[in-house]
Amino acid sequence: MTDFIREGRLFRVTAFLPSHRQLFLTSPATLVDQTTTRVEVSIGHVELMFLKPLYRDGLHIRRATVEEFAVLSERHGIPAEDAEYTWMLDPDGESFVVGANPNWREAEYELMGERKSLYDEPWPPEFPAESGNVD
Repeated sequence: MTDFIREGRLFRVTAFLPSHRQLFLTSPATLVDQTTTRVEVSIGHVELMFLKPLYRDGLHIRRATVEEFAVLSERHGIPAEDAEYTWMLDPDGESFVVGANPNWREAEYELMGERKSLYDEPWPPEFPAESGNVD
């Protein structure tokens, strides 16, 4: 299992597209965080989400444990077949999303140029960015 961990960064919910059921969380490069990269997380096929508008200490996206899912399932009526699609967003377990596997992109902010988002299309293959999926 591959978790997504970015501690010490400010992340915010930047968009939810209801027509595509897609959630975006973004951490820009800031002097306060002493970061030079922009990080964006995308989660598609969102069925249910319980979010904070800001994550001041970063994100830790991972699959919900059996115990966590049992609580969430009882509390929110999440069906058992959604257990493998339930993602915790922070170490405290206060935020979660039921949706497809999250994916992320990270690139040096200075290289973005006119690009508003790392998910802008078309995605140029030569653009120097890291990316991955949470499994």
